[in-house]
Amino acid sequence: MQVALFGMSADPPHRGHGEILQWLAEHFDQVAVWASDNPFKDHQCPLHHRATMLDLMIRDLSVPQGTVELHEELSHRHSLRSAQQAQTTWPKAALTLVVGADLVEQLPRWYKAAELFQIVKVLVIPRPGYQPSDQAMAAIREQGGQIAIADTLETFPVSSSYYRQTEDPNALPAAVSDYIHQRNLYPCTESSKEKQPIS
Repeated sequence: MQVALFGMSADPPHRGHGEILQWLAEHFDQVAVWASDNPFKDHQCPLHHRATMLDLMIRDLSVPQGTVELHEELSHRHSLRSAQQAQTTWPKAALTLVVGADLVEQLPRWYKAAELFQIVKVLVIPRPGYQPSDQAMAAIREQGGQIAIADTLETFPVSSSYYRQTEDPNALPAAVSDYIHQRNLYPCTESSKEKQPIS
């Protein structure tokens, strides 16, 4: 059994995340998703709201029931802890940690990275403007990591920071957009709402 582990800041979850999940559902038996705090990032919205938005997005995906599921018990600021919990949940599965290309440079410095790489393979999701360096890829492999790039995946060119800067409703699934507006989660100043190029 092949299980993809995809923890994300989800601040907020956007259409690009949804397309990644659709693609993962076609390539893995199970996709476990959760919202988490990244120690390398500042988060704009409390974790419980991010988890709820992620759940709303998952419900709208066109995938076989049970293929993509929210697993908040895997949420931890250290991916090693998430991977260890996943081992307990799927003791006989091959586990693959899914990360965005913007995180590859950080990966060799993650908490007990070498220990993490003994539990999971790493699959990198391409992002516009981010090209993993040969040095980072080599550093991961030197620590025992098996890393590959999902080079057949093309996603909607948007990011969570783009939405926070512009509040462009086209960047989000409708259910997520509605949730945000009902709770006024990402208030922007008028000057920051000028439309930026999505890419």
